[in-house]
Amino acid sequence: MRIQRNKNLILGDFQKILGGEKVEVEKESIDYIQKSFGFLQEFSNHKTIYGINTGLGPMAQYKVDEDKQVELQYNLIRSHCAGSGQRISDIYVKAAMICRLRSIIQGISGIHPSTALLLQELINRNIYPVIPEHGGVGASGDLVQLSHMTLILIGEGSVVYEGKLCPTAEVFEKHGLKPIEVVLREGLSLINGTSVMTGIGLVNILRAKRLLTWSIMAGALLSEIVESFSDYFSEELNQVKGHPGQQYVAAELRSILSDSQLISSREDEFYNHINDRVFRRKVQEFYSLRCVPQILGPVYDTINYAEQVLLAELNSVNDNPIVSLESGNVFHGGNFHGDYVSLEMDKLKLVITRLSMIADRQINFLFNSNLNEKLPPFVNLGVLGLNLGMQGMQFTATSTTAENQSLSSSVYIHSIPTNNDNQDIVSMGTNSALMAARVVDNAFQVISIELIGLLQAVDYLKIEDKLSSKTKNIYRKLRTLVPVFVADTPKFEEIERVYSYIIENQAE
Repeated sequence: MRIQRNKNLILGDFQKILGGEKVEVEKESIDYIQKSFGFLQEFSNHKTIYGINTGLGPMAQYKVDEDKQVELQYNLIRSHCAGSGQRISDIYVKAAMICRLRSIIQGISGIHPSTALLLQELINRNIYPVIPEHGGVGASGDLVQLSHMTLILIGEGSVVYEGKLCPTAEVFEKHGLKPIEVVLREGLSLINGTSVMTGIGLVNILRAKRLLTWSIMAGALLSEIVESFSDYFSEELNQVKGHPGQQYVAAELRSILSDSQLISSREDEFYNHINDRVFRRKVQEFYSLRCVPQILGPVYDTINYAEQVLLAELNSVNDNPIVSLESGNVFHGGNFHGDYVSLEMDKLKLVITRLSMIADRQINFLFNSNLNEKLPPFVNLGVLGLNLGMQGMQFTATSTTAENQSLSSSVYIHSIPTNNDNQDIVSMGTNSALMAARVVDNAFQVISIELIGLLQAVDYLKIEDKLSSKTKNIYRKLRTLVPVFVADTPKFEEIERVYSYIIENQAE
């Protein structure tokens, strides 16, 4: 995929590169980066410009001599490689590299074009820097995490290549790659910005969109199992409440269930039997089914808005200072601040936790025979008392949902001043994005358990032939991963198989 400085990437572009499509920076963009670099070299003579001939952060009041300016850039990179904890997984690191490349190819950072060309090669060759989870406060952006990324650009540190941890120099030699040219402000520019939190956030959004399709599908299949009335997802009911997300979810349910033989008619059940004193079934479904459009609607709307914000961040220039060729000037400010990303990741955590909560309540309904009045306890297809069915799996769903609830408190408002109070209000955006990633991952695990329960319920009730074409297709696909079970056997591998499938595939 050819990318250029003045054309925004959309989510589909980002996903394709993330999935392995090669990226090529347009030659005109490289030429513009060179022009911007040349301008800054000339402009910075006899001027005080932050991070070129000054110290960094609270030490910006100290001048750096011209013969020490390149050393300053190396010192900056090396000193901030101070992260700790588990390394960020490869998919998030690649996402961060894509975001960093998109930022610097716009030619507003004033750095040497070798930076863009080397990042391009590393992305295309699946060579990933080792970046630890802990370190960034999201104020000058992802300073610590981006320093770990930049360390390999200068040929130092370690990379992950073909699943193994290797010295950077060794991998560079194998591929004929050379470190970047550090000339002016390459260190400062490359470690300033929001690329790590943005990359993680965009992966979260892609996965959250996929997760929502499975949650809607689970709701549809549950509707068939209980022979739900159709009016809760009807157009007439949902169109009178003006939220796009609610209307989208209801329309999806109508589409999925359009040819189902299991959805009940309220007219047949209630409107034509006005003399009954005691009804054989509930007049309305329980809330975790009847209110699916109202509960998952805000999830849809929140994901969509987060996508807009994160794409704006992806296509932004988010280091400091920035170079304007058009005005012939250099501007200092705070484009590296991560508030936009932090807030959206907090909101994403909230709605995905809510999604896991409705899944947990639907599981409880399925597993509690006193509530559903049509399935054995824990959808147990064996001998009651002797066999335990899915009892153990419910504990996992409940505890995982509880963890999501604990993780969903806001990070955006938990600013702690640091850096000698130079960074006196920070975004904690990287923390927020990483926590949101865990919440999304947890929700996939909860949904996996719900889906297995739904499969078991379909087999107990012997209703496969009456399912809609779409739910029947899902049922058959998932049954290849988890065959019907009667005996009590370990289930962790089956949960993992379903999880691995749904995190990579849409529900369709």
